Amino acid sequence: MSNSHSDQAPGQNKISTIIVNGRERQVSGQRISYSEVVALAYPGDQPTDGITYEVSYADPHGKDGTLVHGQDVHVKGGMIFNVVKTNRS
Repeated sequence: MSNSHSDQAPGQNKISTIIVNGRERQVSGQRISYSEVVALAYPGDQPTDGITYEVSYADPHGKDGTLVHGQDVHVKGGMIFNVVKTNRS
């Protein structure tokens, strides 16, 4: 018997409220990537060789950390992300 509702399994499409650079954002899914966080912080920015983004997060229900390009983290409601845009020197 196949499960035609597997995309409706608990937690698969869960909406969580996170804070990105001081603004509430709604995200779905269980994980969020570095690129997704950067896009929420700086919508419309195009990546360039001269610009980098430093992403740190605080998880009120677990540990704090940082993300770099290619990484992701498990999303929990109330997480706080800070994204700083810097010039590569």
